[in-house]
Amino acid sequence: MELLIVDLMYHPPPPLHPKFTFIDLFAGIGSFRIAMQNLGGRCIFSSEWDDKSQKTYEANFGDTPFGDITNPKTKSFIRQQFDILCAGFPCQAFSIAGKRGGFDDMRGTLFFDVAEIIKNHQPKAVFLGNVKGLISHDQGRTLKTILNVLKDDLGYSVPRCEQ
Repeated sequence: MELLIVDLMYHPPPPLHPKFTFIDLFAGIGSFRIAMQNLGGRCIFSSEWDDKSQKTYEANFGDTPFGDITNPKTKSFIRQQFDILCAGFPCQAFSIAGKRGGFDDMRGTLFFDVAEIIKNHQPKAVFLGNVKGLISHDQGRTLKTILNVLKDDLGYSVPRCEQ
């Protein structure tokens, strides 16, 4: 077994010869990007609607994320081919720290925008953010819906989730 130690304070530049490409949705200030770049990946698209997060992301990485991913024009800037989709989709709708509105909360429906992008681009792998409370939200029905979309509708294998 190999142990990989990552210095989270180091923001590596994009590799000249990347091992893989990825997109960074609901990018926040770039935690997925740090991890992916540390593993040799190159970010080819990022999206974040919050202007303060966009400014921090730009300060960290030198490029400003596109805005609202629900906007078809924003989606049109995603290149057709990339290897990995990373999405820290808004957790407030599912988290025990939020109002837990789930799919009734507009932020909760953003998962379906991610699913649309997955369907249209078919990346090799998908990483989705998780929050405390997602597994138990709506007596497990929310997670069941997400897993059904990923597995049944999109054809992805999903390892067992634990919280």
